Amino acid sequence: MVMRPLSKIAQGWWDYTTLDEAILREASHLSPKQMAGLDREGFHIAFYDTLEEFYLAEALEYISAWSQATPDDPVGICGPIGPTEQLPLVARLINELGLSLRNAHFWAMDEWVLDGKEVPPSHPLSFARTNLELCFDRIDKRLAMPRENIHFPTCRPAEYRRSFEHVRCAVMQGGQGEVKHWAFNDPFRRHGQYQDEPPSIEEYLGLSTRVVDLHPLTILQNARTSANGNLCQVPTQAVTVGPVETWKAEKVSIWHAGAHDNPFGIRLTTLMIAERILDSSVPMSLLALHPNVHFHVYRGGLGNTSVELH
Repeated sequence: MVMRPLSKIAQGWWDYTTLDEAILREASHLSPKQMAGLDREGFHIAFYDTLEEFYLAEALEYISAWSQATPDDPVGICGPIGPTEQLPLVARLINELGLSLRNAHFWAMDEWVLDGKEVPPSHPLSFARTNLELCFDRIDKRLAMPRENIHFPTCRPAEYRRSFEHVRCAVMQGGQGEVKHWAFNDPFRRHGQYQDEPPSIEEYLGLSTRVVDLHPLTILQNARTSANGNLCQVPTQAVTVGPVETWKAEKVSIWHAGAHDNPFGIRLTTLMIAERILDSSVPMSLLALHPNVHFHVYRGGLGNTSVELH
């Protein structure tokens, strides 16, 4: 058996740099037109010409999901921090439309973990506080979602997991990290039984909400996007919604503004999902097995993959 390459990022981990070079080369050559041509049944790709249209469309997914909720059929959306630009738009739309959220639910995708416990809202990087400040605390109290319908993951996630059994998740929305994750579903460390091969597809898809160790690239990305480059402020663990809960969502909706992952990464996961190239070193690729995945791409963030020295 030919040994797979070591990661160029962190040799003790699996990630996309351990893939066959032919896959990486094919992804790097994809034009926007070719990407659009990869649309298939179960995997749809939409392009947006302006950021205003992009984030409005993202916000409208919340409205569409919550508009379906009734006392007999509560409906929720699972949403990210990263991006966040859609959140104030959601609150404004709710207030303007007068949409009651009495029967609606929300799941936060993830939260940072320090010393074995999810960070409190007072932490500067708290996802829970960000969701509340940018969205839920801005909604008219007469329309507001009951606090018990807002589900934040914790390091003891049994209750969070159970909530997906009782409420229909219309859509799970997210971004894509530079390590090609949704939520914090990162690749595994390369040791023990995973020294020579990453986890099998079946094993990875069996993961539910849990505490995870974060790939070094994820820590670097969040230092860049959220901590002005200060790596010391970024925790190395998080609690994250898992594939098990993801497959309970009727739709998985991934939003590529170009601010989190890069032109190459967006092309790589588009190719792998479209052509069903499955590899747990690229967790996003496993979404190829979900029956309803939508990629949303801002053209201005798609860029190109030519080599440029700066």
